[in-house]
Parts: sequence; structure tokens; C-alpha cells
Amino acid sequence: MSEKRSVSEMFGCNVFNDSVMRERLPKAVYKDLKKTIEEGTELNPAIADVVANEMKEWALEKGATHFTHWFQPMTGVTAEKHDAFITPTENGKVLLEFSGKELIKGEPDASSFPSGGLRATFEARGYTAWDCTSPAFIKETPDSTILCIPTAFCSYTGEALDKKTPLLRSMQALDIQATRLLHLLGKKNVKNVNTSVGPEQEYFLVDKEKYLQRKDLIFTGRTLFGAMPPKGQEMDDHYFGIIRERIGKFMKELNEESWKLGITAKTQHNEVAPAQHELAPIYATNNIATDHNQLLMETMRRVAERQGLKCLLHEKPFQGINGSGKHNNWSIVTNTGKNLLEPGDTPHDNQQFLLILSAIIKAVDEHADLLRMAASTPGNDHRLGANEAPPAIISIFLGEQLEDVVKQLVTRGEATRSKHGDKLASGVHTLPDFEKDATDRNRTSPFAFTGNKFEFRMVGSTQSISDPNVVLNTIVADALSEVCDELEKVEGDLQDVMMEAHELTKRMLTDHQRVIFNGDGYSDAWVKEAERRGLPNIKSMVEAIPALITEKSVKMFEKFGVFTEAELESRAEILFEQYAQTINIEALATLDIAKKQIVPAVMKYQKTLADSVAVLKATGMDTDVQESLLGDITENLKKLYTAIGILESETDKAQSIKDMNEQARFYHDVVFGCMNAVREPADKLEMLVAKEDWPMPSYGDLIFEV
Repeated sequence: MSEKRSVSEMFGCNVFNDSVMRERLPKAVYKDLKKTIEEGTELNPAIADVVANEMKEWALEKGATHFTHWFQPMTGVTAEKHDAFITPTENGKVLLEFSGKELIKGEPDASSFPSGGLRATFEARGYTAWDCTSPAFIKETPDSTILCIPTAFCSYTGEALDKKTPLLRSMQALDIQATRLLHLLGKKNVKNVNTSVGPEQEYFLVDKEKYLQRKDLIFTGRTLFGAMPPKGQEMDDHYFGIIRERIGKFMKELNEESWKLGITAKTQHNEVAPAQHELAPIYATNNIATDHNQLLMETMRRVAERQGLKCLLHEKPFQGINGSGKHNNWSIVTNTGKNLLEPGDTPHDNQQFLLILSAIIKAVDEHADLLRMAASTPGNDHRLGANEAPPAIISIFLGEQLEDVVKQLVTRGEATRSKHGDKLASGVHTLPDFEKDATDRNRTSPFAFTGNKFEFRMVGSTQSISDPNVVLNTIVADALSEVCDELEKVEGDLQDVMMEAHELTKRMLTDHQRVIFNGDGYSDAWVKEAERRGLPNIKSMVEAIPALITEKSVKMFEKFGVFTEAELESRAEILFEQYAQTINIEALATLDIAKKQIVPAVMKYQKTLADSVAVLKATGMDTDVQESLLGDITENLKKLYTAIGILESETDKAQSIKDMNEQARFYHDVVFGCMNAVREPADKLEMLVAKEDWPMPSYGDLIFEV
């Protein structure tokens, strides 16, 4: 019997967190490091050796033999290189050492990571730098125990090659501008401002044995073929339904592994689609939330593997069935614990809140193209705008209460009231009456205000949440900076500043109210209305990428030191390349499966059926049904074979295109359509061929038998 541990004992046991540091570090060292973490002051190199030694001793006690600088390159996943703590001695023995120099800086080979032209192939050196704001942790697997040190990753010449560095820069930019604003509004006690994030992670679980029979899932993470089962999600019986025992076991282990790593896994439930689930954490600072989400995705895959399951994180693993997203819940919090997006009971009286709200509305309206780009992945193209996820058009949902306040400010110049909810009678004496909120939620909005935060709902399930938060932090910093510039021109006291803040609020809401929409984001009417309002409707990743390198974007990112022009250009190049490579792999997998599995299986079944027809005819039996079926199979097989030839030809053309932008567009405009043309007759054939003769598990097998 394994020893049972309480959640409180388990939580954070593998994290070199504040309580561990307070216990193990000398008081002066702890105080120095804490100041760097909380106030963003420069790290004192003199304390590095002490911290490194205590971190090593702690890790050794946990059974660790190696350490790694854990970083997040532009692949979208994490990377690590393991180094043993051992140092050889002259007598043939070893010492277990870990220096401050090793803690602060590593030098991994950067040549095989995406750089978008920032470094030449022969320039292999890259640097990792310790991010002390995200605690070190122990990663336990059945085969190893590793001390992981979160780090940033940059090139030999100093450009960011990762997801963490721009995130930290964007957090710093927002901190400076939000703190600047609060000081202008009389909140001099605020020393710094942080963004708080809670990403809801959606995922699918399928049986591992069935997964291994699907080459498309193995190669691409999604099914390239598959006819719809008789039942999908139309009954809505899976959402919040009873969690199956096998899934419950997975969730239990996932929670335990997550809690050990300090990940505040809080809410778990079945999602809308069969075999689809969700895990949501409690909010954390933006940087830590991003690290935790990367760890969570890795842990999901590892735990699923141990239990004979496969975790699918692709945005659209099954055609015709709800895909998976990652709702990014975002708010702004001061070091004093004040949530700047808390409207209070009377938001019409909360001038500070309304000013910040109007700045965010301005930011989203002015940079809608950038936000759309930040949620772009090849897999997310299958979701956005597909009547299951937020539409591709960026809009803001405020809810009835705030919409009314905004309307008052725009039309009358002042807001004098806030709508309040009523009581809802249950109709049962033993049940209490419910307090009705003054606003509802809108599940069709891509950027929705939900009480005291904004929920950016477009983010794809495979994505690092760094990308959307870098954009969100920076565009809001830009809007707040403009507000501060105006308020600093005011001559007079705080009352005069507040009067100007009121005028600025009205002006921003009037100028940018077009982006506010509380209706059905899935409707065709909204598409037409959005076009009338002049809102962009960017339907694909390849259309979205150029927003990254417009003159406006470059100017803004350089202004706040988040990206240089070279870093932006490199990222655009990487995104085009990643899109092209993804569709190329999917096209080659489609050809491989169609030619080597589906066509031979159909031909074999066709022969069996033809032989049966011949036998029946020889005995004088009526063969109309058999011949009709044989005719349908033959017709679809011809269509399939023709489509295979076209896809093969167009994929060859795509591979010969040298320009990455042009190549990505060709894959999107031509090759992707050719893949669908192969799939269509193949899926029809699946419904015509006997189940036992079809070469792979069906959708029904995958999503209902787990």
C-alpha cells in the first residue's frame, strides 16, 4: 500500500518556492532575492552561489542527480538539457557541485531551434538565463528526477529565441505604464502592477491501443479521415456529465502530479464533445501561469501514457466535433492586492475602473489584427469562426450592466446609475432565492468581460499562452501610455486630473465603441454588421501573420522594448514556416494513409463483394442490392484515386516554392483543399465498407470507447 498524503502536504512539495527559500537561505540572501522577485530589481550576483548550493542540496534530498535549464523555444514546447551535479576530483572520485554561475547562465546549442534568420546555422551558441521570478522545480518520472530551472533563451547576439523573454518584457511594459497611471490618479502607495492569468485547458482522451492504429493521429495530432458516428455531441449529455471511472483515475493522478509542481489545478469536468474534458487552475502571475500551463500539458501527456490513454491537445482532432481551446482569463493586479478590473457595486461611480476599461477597449479595437494573430495556429484555423468557438472577428462583450454605463457616457456625457440584478424565486420553500447577476455570460464572444477579468477565448489548446499575453500586455501598455501622456499635461490638482480622466474615458469609448458587441457572435448577421463597422475578419493563420510586421506593430513593440524589428520579422518567418511544415506533414500523411491503407482495404472488399455477386448470379439470385453497393464503392474509389493524384502533384509544387510566405499561402489556398478532396470520398467509403474490413478505428471507437 502506497502512503497516502494530504493535498496540503503534497502541494508544492517539488517546488523550490518561497517557504523553502525562507527556511533554507540565510536571511540576508533571502531578503535580497525576494526583492528581485517582487520589485524587479537587478539580481545580485554575489548571492548566486549561496542560492545554487541550497537549491542543489534540496534537489539531492529529493533524489535528483541532474539539473537542467528549462526553457521555451519558439517551437511552442519546452526544451531541456540534463547536466549531472558531479565534478571529477584528482583521486578518481567525484564531488556533487552546482555553482552560482551554472545557476545563472547556461549555453545550449541554439542551431536546431527556430530562429527565423536571427542567427546563421554555423552560429550554434545560445544562452539561457535564470528567471528567478518563476520557482525552480523537481520533475519526477519513472526513469529520472531532475532539478528544472526556468530560464530565458537568447541568441549569441542577444535576440530573444524563446517565448519567455518577450513575455517578461511585456509584463514589465504594462507594469511601468499601469503604475505610472495609478500614481497620476493619486495611488502613490502602488509600487508595481502584475497581470494575473488563469488558462482553462481543454483536451481529449482516447484509448492508446486505438490511437496507435491511427497513423493520422500519430503523425499530425488530428484525424485526417473519419466519418461522423450516429451520435456526436448533439444531445449535450457529455457536458458536465458523470466522469467515467477510467477518466476519473486519470484526473486523480493528474491532479496529484500537478499539485506536487505547485500548479493550482482546481476545476475539472467533461466538456461538450464526447471524450473531451477540461482542467482549470487558480490564477497566478502571468509568467508563472505560462510556465505552469506548459508543465500541465506535458504532465497530461505523461499521465495519460501511464494509464494506457493518449491525450490529444490538437485544436480539432475530430472533424464535425467540437474542438479544444484554452480560455485565457486575464486581469491586472497591484502589489497591494487591488484588482484593477474590479468594477465594484456601482461601476458608474468607479472612475479609475472606467478609465482602465476604456483604455483596454481602445487597445483591442486598434490592435484587433494583432490579437487575432496571437491566437493563430494551423489547428486553430479549424475552430475560429466554425460555430463552435469564438468567431474570427474580434469583439468585446461587456454585459448588460457595463454596456448600459458605456451607453450613458457616450450619449449623455456622464453615467448616473448602474443596473443591478434582481432576486430569482426558486418556487420551492426549502430552497433559497437566487441573487440574479446584473449581466450574463456570452459564450460566443472572443474577448468577454466576466465580472473582474477579461476572458480571451480564441487561444488554441496547443498554444503557449505566452503569445496572446505578450500582445495583450503590450497593446494595453500602449493605450495606458497614451492616457498617461494626456493626464501629465494637466495643470492643477488631483481633482483636475480626475476631470480630464473622465473626458478621456468618454472620448475613448465614443471612438472605439464599434468593437463592443453583446449579441450572437456565431450569426451571419454579425458578420455583416462587423463588416459595416469596419472590424477585420481575418479567417486564417496565413492572413493573420502579416499583422506582426506592420509599421504600426513594429513601432509599438519597439517603443516598449518587447520586440525589435528583427525579432518580429524572424517570428513572422517562423510562423509561415511552421504553417507550411504542418500542412506538408498533413498532406504527406493523407497520401500515405490513403495509398497504403484505405485504397488496398477498399479494393480487397471490392473484390470480395464482386466475387459474391458472381456466385449469386451463377445461382440465379437477384443481385441488384450487391451491384448497387459495388457501383457506389467503385465510383468513390475512382474519385479517391483521382484526388490522390492531384494532392500528390500539388504537394510537390508546394515543396518547390522557396519563399516561406508564398509557400504557406499555397499550402493554405491549394494543398489544404486537395486534402479535403481526398477525405470526402474516403469518408463515404468508410460507410460502405464492412467495419471489420476498414483499416482503422472509427470515430465511434475513439470517442465512445474510452
